[in-house]
Amino acid sequence: MIAGLNPPIDGLEDFSMESRAIATPWSRIVRGLGLGQYPIGYDQHAEKCIRHSIDQLCFRVDNVDSYSRFASAIIDLILQKTNPALNLSTNKTDSLVSTVVGEIHNISNPYFRVTAGCILLTSIAKLNISRAYVSGSSLDLPAEILTSMDEIKPDRIQDENQGRHGDYERISAWATVFFAFGLLGLNERLVTTERDYIAEALSSLERVPSPFFRGRGGSMLISSIVLLGHKNRLLDHGHDHIGSILSYLDRAPELNSKPSFPSHMSDHFIKAYPLLTMLNAIGIAELPMYLTLGRDRLREANDLIVAIKPVERTHMGLYYIIALYNLGCIDTALPDKNYFIERLVNEWKNIDPGRDYFLYGISYSYLLQLAYSTGRCDLITDAMIDRMVTAFASLERTDMSRANRPYPFSYVLNVLADLGVADRLYRPHPFYCGRSPFSWVMEHMSPKGEAERPRLYMINHALINWALRMRSPRVKSARKSTYCIDTKCTQA
Repeated sequence: MIAGLNPPIDGLEDFSMESRAIATPWSRIVRGLGLGQYPIGYDQHAEKCIRHSIDQLCFRVDNVDSYSRFASAIIDLILQKTNPALNLSTNKTDSLVSTVVGEIHNISNPYFRVTAGCILLTSIAKLNISRAYVSGSSLDLPAEILTSMDEIKPDRIQDENQGRHGDYERISAWATVFFAFGLLGLNERLVTTERDYIAEALSSLERVPSPFFRGRGGSMLISSIVLLGHKNRLLDHGHDHIGSILSYLDRAPELNSKPSFPSHMSDHFIKAYPLLTMLNAIGIAELPMYLTLGRDRLREANDLIVAIKPVERTHMGLYYIIALYNLGCIDTALPDKNYFIERLVNEWKNIDPGRDYFLYGISYSYLLQLAYSTGRCDLITDAMIDRMVTAFASLERTDMSRANRPYPFSYVLNVLADLGVADRLYRPHPFYCGRSPFSWVMEHMSPKGEAERPRLYMINHALINWALRMRSPRVKSARKSTYCIDTKCTQA
C-alpha cells in the first residue's frame, strides 16, 4: 500500500446499510445521495483544503451560481459544527442553518432545490443537530421540499437523452427525498390522509420510457422505500413493481430506446448497468425470488460482465461486486473474486484517463473505490494515482471535454479524499509547471464558469461529502432514524 493511504473501510464487511444501498460514486457525485459516508473525525488541514476549494470555485464563477453558493453555505455549517474547538450556540447554529436555507430558496431549478434541501436534512441528521432548526413554527423545510417535488416536470433534463427520461428526474428526486426523510425520522410526512407520496413515486416508474433509466432510477427508489420500512409497498395493490421493472428491461430490444452517452458504450453495457443496479435493490430488499423471475438474472449479469469491453468493466465491476455481496452470494457466484478484482484494477495500465471525460475519464476513480471497498488497497500504486491527477490537461483538446472537465475532476477529488490522499490535488506538480492540479483546473475554467456550469454541482457534492465526513465516527445520533448510518450492518 502506498505511503499515506488511509482507506475508510477494510472491506465489504465494514459497509453500513447506507453504504450498501448507496455504494457507488455516481450516487454521491451526480445525485447527492449518501453524502458523508465513512466519518473520520475533524482534520484541520482538510478543512483548509475544503474551504480553499469552495472559495476558489465561487470566485471563479463570480458567485453567480446559486448551487455553488448553497454549497459554500452548507460547508461552512458543517465545518463549524465538526470543529471541536468551536461550541456553537443555539443562535449561531440557527444563523448558519438560516443562511443555508436562504441559499436553497435562491435555487430556481426545482430538482436542484429538492436535492439541496435533502442534503441539508441529511447533514442535520448526521451532525446530530435538532431538526427543529428546519421544521418548526417559522420554517418547515420538509414541507417546502415536498411542494417543490410537484414542480419537477417530465423531460426537462437538457442532455443527449432529451425525450427518453420521462419522469426519471422525479424518480431520482423521490429517492433523494426518501433517504433524507428516513435519516431525519420524518416517515410520517410521506403517507398522510391527504397524499401518499410513496404511491406517487412508484406510479412515476411507468412514465419513464427508457428501460435503462427506468431500471437505474427505479433501483434507487426501491432501495429508499425498503429502508423507509415500506417494503410491503413494492407489491402495492397487487402491482409487482420489481417484477414490472425486470420485465421492462427484458423488452429493451423491441422498445428500441437506447440511451446516448458522452462516449460510445456497447449494447452489453446498456443492458448491464440497469440490471446490476436492480440486483443491488433486490439484495437490499432481501427478495431473492426475483433472481429467477423470467430468467436467471445472476447468470445474465455474469454473461454481461464478461461481454462488456474492459474499460466499461472498470465502471461496472464495483456495481457487480456490491450487488453480489448484498445478495449474499458473492462467494458462490464469484469464487475467483480476488482474481477478478486484481485483473480489473490492474486494467488501469491499459487505459488513458485523459482520453475523454466519461468512459475513460472516471474509470480510475471506480477502480480505486473497488480496491478499497474490497480490502485490496495493495493494488493501488503511486503511478496509478499520478496518471489520474495529470489527465486533466488532456481534456483541453476539445470544447466539449473542457466544459465537462468537472465531471472526472469531481470523481477524482471524491475518491482521493476517501483514501486520505486528497493532498495529491493540492500540492505543486511538475506536470502542471509547478501549479497544483486543483489550481490548474480552476485557472483553466471558462469566464465565470459559463461553459462548465451544468457540471459544477458535481464538484460541490464532492466537497460537501468530504466536509460531512469530518464528523466524529464515535458520535451516534440520538434521533431514531429508519436505518443505521455509520455502523456496520450484518447481512440477513
